[in-house]
Amino acid sequence: VQLVESGGGLVQAGESLRVSCHVSGFNELFDDYTIAWFRQAPGKEREAVSCIRRLQDNTYYADSVKGRFTISKDNAESTVYLQMNSLKVEDTAIYYCTGGPRVSGDNVGDTWYVEEEYDYWGQGTQVTVSS
Repeated sequence: VQLVESGGGLVQAGESLRVSCHVSGFNELFDDYTIAWFRQAPGKEREAVSCIRRLQDNTYYADSVKGRFTISKDNAESTVYLQMNSLKVEDTAIYYCTGGPRVSGDNVGDTWYVEEEYDYWGQGTQVTVSS
């Protein structure tokens, strides 16, 4: 199982950026799972941003990014994307891709934002938004 993020960078406030997470190994091991994005800003705890479930394409967002960020997946490319629009300085963070089978089924809505529920993590990609 492997998660590899890419696409981070430096943008100005108000601009857009898309980060990607290439996912491998999950389909061979799990019938259902969720892929999520978390982020960690300097001096702050890691927080959930958004997630998408493999089955039924359920998506969830943190209140701070609703209406600005969109999560999607390309099954053929085994990639999950996070499109970030109208970026703010406070969106600056390392963005991590994570996944696991315990966040699945009927409990996704109650557990997707709990980082301890995820088993696999990528190395992170830096997103910096300047004013």
